[in-house]
Amino acid sequence: MRPLTEEETKTLFQKLAEYMGKSVERLINRSDERHCFRLIKDRVYYVSESVMKASTSINKDNLLHCGTCLGKFTKSGKFRLHITALDYLAQYSKYKVWLKQSAEMSFLYGNNVMKSGLARITEATPQYAGVVVYNLADIPLGFGVAAQTTDACKELAPTANVVLHQADVGEFLRGLEDDMF
Repeated sequence: MRPLTEEETKTLFQKLAEYMGKSVERLINRSDERHCFRLIKDRVYYVSESVMKASTSINKDNLLHCGTCLGKFTKSGKFRLHITALDYLAQYSKYKVWLKQSAEMSFLYGNNVMKSGLARITEATPQYAGVVVYNLADIPLGFGVAAQTTDACKELAPTANVVLHQADVGEFLRGLEDDMF
């Protein structure tokens, strides 16, 4: 377990800023306890400093996880968010999308969100912005990238993509957790 390098931190913050905007600062400067980011085997963990200090007594070969896994760095150096980061993305997300009940299962099976399944979308959502996907009961289901702006969504055909799927809570059920952990 080691701290992130400056380049890794920059890449991580750029990815988180796509979904959270300037609220990324709130992840580190929390009112309850200071938190930090640590790297274990190409995976980035968000962990409180007290837990991090306690984990230093564990041999690094025996330490599998510590804190919440936000994602991993690919071999090309890019950062990919995992569904385990959804709790933090949902708290501080800048742009949100709500699905109709008929489109929930389709999204949870890994499909993109079509206009016919869109219930609401945050005003002024730009194209290719990171969005968190909710159901109508305000339960976060996953996240993705806005394929169209809010204004463009009004004129789209019902079968046009509005949100490009990135991750959803159904990944646990589909058995994709081998890639996650």
